Amino acid sequence: MFGCVPFIFQNGRPSVEVVIVSDAKAGGELIAEAMAELLRHKPDALLGVATGSTPLPIYQALAAKVDSGAVDASRARVAQLDEYVGLPAEHPESYRSVLRREVLEPLGLDVDAFIGPDGTAEDVRAACEAYDKALAEAGGVDLQLLGIGTDGHIGFNEPCSSLASRTRIKTLTEQTRVDNARFFEGDIEQVPHHVITQGIGTILEARHLVLLATGEGKADAVAATVEGPIAAVCPASALQLHPHATVVVDEAAASKLKLADYFRHTYANKPDWQGI
Repeated sequence: MFGCVPFIFQNGRPSVEVVIVSDAKAGGELIAEAMAELLRHKPDALLGVATGSTPLPIYQALAAKVDSGAVDASRARVAQLDEYVGLPAEHPESYRSVLRREVLEPLGLDVDAFIGPDGTAEDVRAACEAYDKALAEAGGVDLQLLGIGTDGHIGFNEPCSSLASRTRIKTLTEQTRVDNARFFEGDIEQVPHHVITQGIGTILEARHLVLLATGEGKADAVAATVEGPIAAVCPASALQLHPHATVVVDEAAASKLKLADYFRHTYANKPDWQGI
């Protein structure tokens, strides 16, 4: 039964739409245009952003649209997906600092446009609750960008995270710390052990979820996300529960999809006005 989840339609859309693109640049351009179209209709939209190398083509393409005058992002707001615990906000590898460099400054936004959890709070539990409250008071996230780990994690919701989880503190797996050591001069000892992350339940409250995955190393996780059962062992599979979830993958990341031809056909034949 679960294997048929990609075929379920809600509001005229498959519950998970898979779009296969040629490469990361094409995926970045496609998603950036969706964000630009959102801002044209809702100039003060709240954009949920993620860190890491995967979303960089999205931010670069969106900044180029702003620079060219194709879209006005001056009223946009930006919400953070996660943050290290214990790193000062001004630390160059705090996610607040990274997003300031990669998103806020290129889009011409100041810190007033930014909503994020306090990773240095003395009471981390209260900081998590405060962040969920802040997102709700801001009207909710309009479009949430997501990456995916090789183990299927989204945000820092590692395998076996509750699919109903809220923003909370999580202990990073050793593999995730190894993966992130490249941002800390290759020294795993500098990588914090804990993060504040939006929970899967929090993520699912965004109006549109857009996951970008590139490279053969993500192929198994992508296949489990869209074609496998909804299971906590693959946190990203929770996207199957969302009424408007889009997974954009390059050819390498799509290489394990059994329904790749179906996904190509449905995207090629959808109405132009529908977007992603």
